[in-house]
Amino acid sequence: MCGIAGWISYQRDLRAEQATVDAMTQTMACRGPDESGTWIRGHAALGHRRLAVIDLPGGRQPMSVQDAGTTVVMVYSGEVYNFTQLRQQLIHRGHRFTTDSDTEVVLHGYLEWGQAVAERLNGMYAFAIWDARRHELVMIRDRMGIKPFYYSPTADGVLFGSEPKAILANPLASRTVTLDGLRETFAFVKTPGHAIWQGMREVEPGTVVTVSPEGIRTRVYWSLQTRPHHDDQAGTVAQVRELLEDIIRRQLVADVPRCTLLSGGLDSSAMTALAARQLAAAGKRIRSFAVDFVGQSENFIPDDLRATPDGPYVHDVADDSATEHQDIVLGSDQLADPEVRARVIRARDLPLAMGDMDASLYLLFRAIRQHSTVALSGESADEVFGGYQQFFDPAARSADTFPWLVHFRRHFGSDDDVLNTDLTKALDLGTYIHDSYRQAVAGIQRLDGESDFEYRMRQISHLHLTRFVRVLLDRKDRMSMAVGLEVRVPFCDHRLVEYVYNAPWRLKSFDGREKSLLREATADVLPQSVYARVKSPYPSTQDPAYAVALQNQVKDLLNTPSHPVFEVVSHERLARAAGTDVPRINQASRQGLEVALNLALWIDLYSPDLVLS
Repeated sequence: MCGIAGWISYQRDLRAEQATVDAMTQTMACRGPDESGTWIRGHAALGHRRLAVIDLPGGRQPMSVQDAGTTVVMVYSGEVYNFTQLRQQLIHRGHRFTTDSDTEVVLHGYLEWGQAVAERLNGMYAFAIWDARRHELVMIRDRMGIKPFYYSPTADGVLFGSEPKAILANPLASRTVTLDGLRETFAFVKTPGHAIWQGMREVEPGTVVTVSPEGIRTRVYWSLQTRPHHDDQAGTVAQVRELLEDIIRRQLVADVPRCTLLSGGLDSSAMTALAARQLAAAGKRIRSFAVDFVGQSENFIPDDLRATPDGPYVHDVADDSATEHQDIVLGSDQLADPEVRARVIRARDLPLAMGDMDASLYLLFRAIRQHSTVALSGESADEVFGGYQQFFDPAARSADTFPWLVHFRRHFGSDDDVLNTDLTKALDLGTYIHDSYRQAVAGIQRLDGESDFEYRMRQISHLHLTRFVRVLLDRKDRMSMAVGLEVRVPFCDHRLVEYVYNAPWRLKSFDGREKSLLREATADVLPQSVYARVKSPYPSTQDPAYAVALQNQVKDLLNTPSHPVFEVVSHERLARAAGTDVPRINQASRQGLEVALNLALWIDLYSPDLVLS
């Protein structure tokens, strides 16, 4: 796992721009703490920061090869899990390798198959190849969008990077954020290709972007397609189990310490149990880590989102699977620490307001990094198998909008509750969300003979797999890579996603519960307590001290009415939110406080040029 950056300029010699290329590359130091490298020749400059995971001495980048006397060079971030099979195919075709890294396999794969190498890769990846034979830059991103990748066209080429901060380090990049950028920030709809910053774009998942002297063109090499499902219930369950065994076996490969993220829910428990069994067969144990809060298990109060605390279920799995387990227990002082908030905002490049859930994830990953370099996560199983409440909520099912927004508004309120009234009107989030929703559902294919209900559930699944999950994947990537931890997501394997997506809803919920296929496919490795547990979201602290800390920080902000955040946030509305009695503050009422604090800090850190009209 690494960070990449680069600059293509067809009208200048970039050898004079070493300092700028170094600055762009340095912004990715957290993603790659082990090594740094740049490659600059004429019109092309590539930068790389490395987190060494496979072939520690041999995977240095930028990596180049000579073809007919011309250089082809690559910077690569991610992991390709089928690289050993691809390596053998390429050897049979006459390729010779000097390292054991997956990076070299991908580069030689490009030499053999060109851009079509993307269709042969199984993994998570974002990479850029400068092909001097054609004077082209080729940028490729994985199918599900697990690894981030951004680019910004210039007058004579392009800037690119794993994260926006790499691009923003170049003087050519614009720091302007328009109303559209703010709409995307607050809407929680994840429009494909949108990057918030004006002029910047996201390389979309499953897409190849090619830059040449003639301009920029894109090609989609993978998208989620509708196909008939022929297996019965037993056959579907068996196929899910077979896929999971193969996926986890592939994703356990690493030359550094590995672990799993264990929440005590079905997803992480099934993944941990399968990983533990596979390693036990080789005489090894898997480490597991869980996040918890001081006093949470003892003083837990059930609510509409979380009926039970995670702790007891985590320990059931750890005991049952004999993992080497550790709880990372956090206090409200850590969660509310302004420096932690600053690290979160720097990592995300955006003022998104997931509050203590972002802070705890960052702190969890920071603690894990002291022991492991690679972690397996259960992220995306809810999207794949249908685990969220909105999959079962009649109001969300029938709503003419993104189903999760119905659920969020019920429990968390709205991000625009503290925004200036004039800005709220200018943003017109209702229209933005409606237009985005209509665009999102327009291309979802319907199976011949599919009932209205099954087609609606297909739409809901598709929306979660192509919009919602990308928000969470980006969050997971940014928080983990901020501390140099590689997090792998087995449930995002495209083979599993395609197979389960096309299973009808009646199979996905055959026992009337969420994630029926996953539960049944892993029933033999789960403790009974976890098998019977109802879905519980990522945990959030219930400690009133956290809310008090937020209020005090907001009151400090209110005492600086000249802060530019008040061009966006209403001083009056925020003061009202900050004055709420602590016993009445829940996640919904905390939201406005989080929004204001994040926006203020983001403005301090990034100095965006906000265009609010």
